[in-house]
Amino acid sequence: CLTDSPVTLKILQNWVPRVSHYFDKEHYTYVGHQIVIQESIEHFGSVVWPGALALSQYLESNQEQFNLKDKKVLEIGAGTGLVSIVACILGAYVTATDLPEVLENLSYNISRNTQNTNMHKPEVRKLVWGESLNEDFPLSTHHYDFIIATDVVYHHVVLDSLLATMVYFCKPGTVLLWANKFRFSTDYEFLEKLSTIFNTTILAEFPESNVKLLKATVREN
Repeated sequence: CLTDSPVTLKILQNWVPRVSHYFDKEHYTYVGHQIVIQESIEHFGSVVWPGALALSQYLESNQEQFNLKDKKVLEIGAGTGLVSIVACILGAYVTATDLPEVLENLSYNISRNTQNTNMHKPEVRKLVWGESLNEDFPLSTHHYDFIIATDVVYHHVVLDSLLATMVYFCKPGTVLLWANKFRFSTDYEFLEKLSTIFNTTILAEFPESNVKLLKATVREN
C-alpha cells in the first residue's frame, strides 16, 4: 500500500525569517494571503515545524485533488495554527485543536489571520489525545471530511493515544493527511502501525527537510 511513487518536493522559502528572543512573528504567503504567525519558544506546539509548511504548500498546490471548500476539517495538534489557517482560506469549516497550554497562542493566530474575511469562522478547542473523545466530540454530531496533522509524531510517550485519536475520528469517507519530519525509529514504527490499520499512501516527500506527507483512509470491509 506504500508502493505508490510519491512526488518529490522542496519546501519553498515563502516566508521572511525574523530573529527575536521570545515571541517571534513569522510572515508567510499561502493562497494569495499574507499570514502572520506568532510563535512562542515556551511550548513545542507554538513553533512552526517543517511538516506544517509542507502540508500548507501541498494543500495550496493540489486544490483539485483535495478540495476543502465547505468541507469539515479537524486539525489535531494544531500548534501555531498555520495549516488550519490555510485550510480556512481554502474554504473549509475548520476545528483546530491542541493542549490547553497552547490554545491561547493558537486562538490569537487563527483569529488574527481570519477575522476580516468571508471565510467560515474557525473553531479552536481543547483536545488531549485519547482523552474524553466520546464526551467532547461525540461521533453522532462530529463527522469530519478531513483530519489533518503535522509533526505530531516525535519522541514522546503518547503515540498510542495519538493513534487511537486518529482511529476514533477517521470514519469511512474521512481522509487523514499527516505530514511529519522523520528523525527517529519511533517515527517509522508509528508509520508501520498506521499502515496496518489504514490504507496508507505517501503523497509527497521533501528530502531536504526529511518530511513525508501521507494520506490514510479507513479500510472498508
